[in-house]
Amino acid sequence: MRILTLSFLLTLCLTLKGQLRLPVVFDDHMVIQQQAIVPIWGWAHPSQDVSIKVSWDTTTVRTKAENGTFWKTAIRTPVAGGPHSITIRAGQDILTLRDVLSGEVWIASGQSNMEWSMQAAADGRPMIEHVNDPTIRLLNIPRSSAHTLQTRGEGEWTVCDRSTVGDFSAVAYFFGKKLNQNLNVPIGLINASWGGSPAEAWVPENVIRSNEALVESNGKLNADQPWAPVTPGVIFNSMINPLLPLRIAGAIWYQGEANVAAPDTYKKVMESLVNSWRQQFQSDLPFYYVQIAPYSGYDGEEGALLREQQVKMLEIPKTGMVVISDLVDDVTDIHPKYKKSVGERLADVALAKTYDRQGIVYLSPTYKSMTIEKNRIRIFFDHAPSGLRSNGGDPTEFLIAGDDQKFYPAKAKIDKATVIVSAKEVKNPVAVRFAWSNSSIPNLFSKEGLPVPSFRTDSWTPRK
Repeated sequence: MRILTLSFLLTLCLTLKGQLRLPVVFDDHMVIQQQAIVPIWGWAHPSQDVSIKVSWDTTTVRTKAENGTFWKTAIRTPVAGGPHSITIRAGQDILTLRDVLSGEVWIASGQSNMEWSMQAAADGRPMIEHVNDPTIRLLNIPRSSAHTLQTRGEGEWTVCDRSTVGDFSAVAYFFGKKLNQNLNVPIGLINASWGGSPAEAWVPENVIRSNEALVESNGKLNADQPWAPVTPGVIFNSMINPLLPLRIAGAIWYQGEANVAAPDTYKKVMESLVNSWRQQFQSDLPFYYVQIAPYSGYDGEEGALLREQQVKMLEIPKTGMVVISDLVDDVTDIHPKYKKSVGERLADVALAKTYDRQGIVYLSPTYKSMTIEKNRIRIFFDHAPSGLRSNGGDPTEFLIAGDDQKFYPAKAKIDKATVIVSAKEVKNPVAVRFAWSNSSIPNLFSKEGLPVPSFRTDSWTPRK
């Protein structure tokens, strides 16, 4: 009997050893969202008591694992700074997270233009050897998909320096660098992106399946390619769900190229993504995104139509868009080579909208309304308080049409914060389009230098 008891205790000890585990987001060198109630969770032995001590406070937080081993609680985080430590104990198991900073945590997601690394970026590669940012921390989530929700996740927090930044998202790094410099707080960047992935794969499957229009539009996308899946929810399951419900400051997003085959519902898809992420992260998180760049490889008007949907996404609360039509040097390449200005424009949106920094111009002028003035049309814009300017002469890429819906190249003149458009072929104009081709690179900007995105004043069905 004594031998059996000793054998049982030995087995129990072996069973208990190594049971304390954490998801990928909790690790050495992490950044934890400052001055917040931050959920923390993991796994221990079934029904085991779990205690958490943090170096910035004397309080011990206690919780208990479920009979299925999962436990969850929350800690109150300090003002920006560090390094700190977090010690978690469950029975004889002890995990101590070291070199933890308190600051601002952002997730960067989307497809290849977000995934595009510093090593691959024309303006990132020359900088790598000079990168030494100890208060910026990086977490790369490897590509993976699953048909069921995953929990622990994969990846590793690293200190941002020349040995770690090369494989990290260039857009995310330049975004985080500008926040770090302007806010003077630690920045945590989580890169969860996958080249060629459609938006639906990043949305919980049930959200897409419950909307007939989204199911139909998803069916118009290309079947699974060798480089990425298109099935709703499969990337969310594996690359986003393990992060939930981490407290974060917000999200940046660069995606849309994989959705051009079904542009008309892109706003609905993205509204579903934004709302579901906010629900899952348990926060009304800001969501700032990049409008897709000019590219000649799309069919018909697909690129212009999707960009139109991205402008409409601004109707979603707490969103912001950056336009990058002026940052493209080759419209035959779907990957613009330069990423620094992209990341910095996203940072300007965050600095102005999330962190209330004053004096930052971050909004591109967008189409507001039009009036017909005899044989010409006057276009009015939002977000052009200082007026408009064009580079290299009068504004280009304007078209004008009458009731016959035939568009002709138009002459355009800037009049303060408006543009007057006309063409000798159109005596009674009713509609204007601007930069309305997949590869248009127009020359119209705000006085401060932000490009005007493509638009149309009509809603006519594209001609076949």
